[in-house]
Amino acid sequence: MSPKTSKDEKEGFFQKVYELVKQVPEGHVVTYGQVAAALGNARQARIVGWAMRTCPHDVPWHRVVNAQGRLSTRPIHGSFNPQRARLEDEGVEFDHNGRIDLDTYGWDGLGKI
Repeated sequence: MSPKTSKDEKEGFFQKVYELVKQVPEGHVVTYGQVAAALGNARQARIVGWAMRTCPHDVPWHRVVNAQGRLSTRPIHGSFNPQRARLEDEGVEFDHNGRIDLDTYGWDGLGKI
């Protein structure tokens, strides 16, 4: 997407992102790059991130992580991170460096839309 991309095109892309992320099962994660690749361009991972910042409440935004298995969200209220809390509630474990093992918790079932 370029800076000249229309609002309708961006909204259409964001909707496709949301449809894909809704497929990710509880206790699993996908990366921004996986979502972008499933939509036809792995280089648009950053735009997937923009979409996740404004997603509707019914989209499991917390199941999207960066390519290293780390969270890209910032903690609120000290060290509390709502994304980490939601993932831990679903059984996802973090190592001592705050990473998720993508071989264990990663999900590769994204279909193309």
